[in-house]
Amino acid sequence: MASERQTKERKLSTDERILWGKVAKSTRPMPERLADIEAFDEVLAAEAQAEETARAAKATVSADPQTAPVPAKQPSGTHHPLERPVKRKIAKGRLALEARIDLHGLIQSEAHAMLLDFLLRAHQRGLRHVLVITGKGSSMGSEGALKRAVPMWFSKPEFRFLISSYETAAQHHGGDGALYIRLSRLKGERL
Repeated sequence: MASERQTKERKLSTDERILWGKVAKSTRPMPERLADIEAFDEVLAAEAQAEETARAAKATVSADPQTAPVPAKQPSGTHHPLERPVKRKIAKGRLALEARIDLHGLIQSEAHAMLLDFLLRAHQRGLRHVLVITGKGSSMGSEGALKRAVPMWFSKPEFRFLISSYETAAQHHGGDGALYIRLSRLKGERL
């Protein structure tokens, strides 16, 4: 009975939240359960906000720079573009694209789940450079939903730790409808 109480009070880890997000996006709620799901999403968002606030508070606790502990580098949510020589090497085939995923033609919820799964697996395998094809989305004069959405997703917590940098691909790899992505190194991995 005590173990049941402990399980109910336990918070979800980051990995569990990511997994739950993937599962939740791949399903449709029953109409009578929609309010429960929305309430759960609000709880998850509140927990994430509380964690961010706690991290920020820890970083500003000590005003004296000589006694302040050096905080661990937290992802800022903004990614830098690939360096020009790296992009040139990838475009010319001298630096291999180790994997690719084609998202065009998918709706955003499907694309989000597939992209997250793809990047998680690529990161776990230690891959560094991958290609994500979003499509140009230029039919009927639109800019393309995935072309706009994918770079915005990269600043979300579930993607932030996976990606080091990204840049629009060379024309023969898809141009404006594709992105070169450099994945972050695994913890403990040397340069």
